[in-house]
Amino acid sequence: MELKEAILKRRSIRKFTDYQVTDAEIDELLEAARWAPSWANTQVWEFVVVRDRQVMDKIATTYAPNNPATKCTQSASVLIVGCAKTGVSGAHDGKNLTIFSEWFLFDLALAVQNLCLRAHDIGLGTVIVSLLDHRALKQVLSVPDGYEAVTVIPVGKSAVPDKQGPPRKSMADFTHLNRFGTKYKQ
Repeated sequence: MELKEAILKRRSIRKFTDYQVTDAEIDELLEAARWAPSWANTQVWEFVVVRDRQVMDKIATTYAPNNPATKCTQSASVLIVGCAKTGVSGAHDGKNLTIFSEWFLFDLALAVQNLCLRAHDIGLGTVIVSLLDHRALKQVLSVPDGYEAVTVIPVGKSAVPDKQGPPRKSMADFTHLNRFGTKYKQ
């Protein structure tokens, strides 16, 4: 699959078949995440692969009420939880170098995007879940201090046919030339 096709056709999948994602497939996803860029190559991401059904159910209880990802979490064959080390990305000697003290979120997001694109490329579906109680998720997974549990990614084979994604803004609606407010393209 060409990269452009993967970018245009990847969708959030919330219904999975009973297909069991293999260890080799999980390795493919984690390898893609491993190659993401990060601030000063700090690679602050950590991933917890969850196959234990009881742990998966506990993770689902950390979700906000009525989160549509609850059902797909309970039907997924595996969850990959994205965590990140704090105080490293965007910082030096314990001091933030930018006004954004949570730069680790950006670095983790790059790794998660790689993971999700690779999943789509090999015929798996994913959804990125972050509407949850992060402290509770951290506790469920015994994530130590100095790290945050940021997102849960249910993984499986899609139970629904491919469909067109939601409409996107036109490029003219979000691009600017030389300064904000001067349209890049009309």
